[in-house]
Amino acid sequence: QVQLVESGGGLVQPGGSLRLSCAASGSIFSIDRMGWYRQAPGKQRELVATVTSGGSTNYADSVKGRFSISRDNAKNTVYLQMNSLKPEDTADYYCNAEKRHYSGTYYIITWGRGTLVTVFS
Repeated sequence: QVQLVESGGGLVQPGGSLRLSCAASGSIFSIDRMGWYRQAPGKQRELVATVTSGGSTNYADSVKGRFSISRDNAKNTVYLQMNSLKPEDTADYYCNAEKRHYSGTYYIITWGRGTLVTVFS
């Protein structure tokens, strides 16, 4: 099994920055891709960014140029650097771990419990 623990959320003013961390433990050899998702009040959970074990990244259009996802394999940790934050970035941010199916698609192994990011004026 894989366990994920997020940290780094908090309060920040518009234009500010935060860095989220997601530490993985357990059967980490089974992880092929990790991602950050977010869920704002009353809205569905949405993709923010993903990074594969090979380092390939993918971003939602709404965060391109502002957010950066990276991974430290030695620490089994994935980071989300968030710059130029906007009030609409306010949400619970969740980390997940995914495994690649032989067909090429990814399926989710587990989710973290989330960390709250609030961007306020």
